[in-house]
Amino acid sequence: MNDGDGTLAAQDRGKRFGPLGTALVIIPTYNEAENIKSIVGRVRKAVPDAHVLVADDNSPDGTGKLADELAAEDDHVQVLHRKGKEGLGAAYLAGFRWGIEHDYGVLIEMDADGSHQPEELPRLLTALKGADLVLGSRWVPGGRVVNWPKSREFISRGGSLYSRVALDLPLRDITGGYRAFRRETLQGLGLDDVASQGYCFQVDLARRAVKAGYHVVEVPITFVERELGDSKMSRDILVEALWRVTTWGAQERVGKLLGRPKPASSQPEPRPQSQPEQPPQSQS
Repeated sequence: MNDGDGTLAAQDRGKRFGPLGTALVIIPTYNEAENIKSIVGRVRKAVPDAHVLVADDNSPDGTGKLADELAAEDDHVQVLHRKGKEGLGAAYLAGFRWGIEHDYGVLIEMDADGSHQPEELPRLLTALKGADLVLGSRWVPGGRVVNWPKSREFISRGGSLYSRVALDLPLRDITGGYRAFRRETLQGLGLDDVASQGYCFQVDLARRAVKAGYHVVEVPITFVERELGDSKMSRDILVEALWRVTTWGAQERVGKLLGRPKPASSQPEPRPQSQPEQPPQSQS
């Protein structure tokens, strides 16, 4: 039922979901002056009808100013200037709220450094026609990484596997940040309760979506290591992710043993018409 990019599955399930509406691609930035023009241009070419929101954390290298110049030339580009560097999660949450307030139907996460290929956006949007949330996945059949050292791939695969087991999630790539959400999905995830930052933020949203019964689909993507600028990955980010995932997993297991309901913050309102079925490529 699935052709590897979600197309057939989306067609089969499409009657259960409404139209997508206008898409907003949210690109958080901090010192991405070398990349911002290229990535915005590629997004605009890949999906001309989509809008772009650059969420800049007061980059000292002038990324925000460059984004303003792009916005002045293109009414499909907007800029959200933030006071300072508060982490990836905070930037995305601000972007989500902005997009919801401005009535966008689809909100997309994308890195500014070119790691996520804008040319693959149509694949995510096609799959979203029959889903609540689409994850661009490096670890399903057809997905791959380019220019990563083996050590980095080991950490990423290991992190996704640990999260999958600890949180009992039927997903292969839980830490990836190339995603497309329906607006209604984000509105049901309890965003005001999300405290995680860094890459753990991605695990948190995936966890909330699955536990709430939303239909989550993974489609293969090609992840390319950045060529310009510095990676934002750090030891602190990894430590936070390990601590939070372990804590969430322990809380869920203790709750099950004691027969207690989950905390309200991890129980967003489920979408009645969506059932938590999994596409073929995300099964093990």
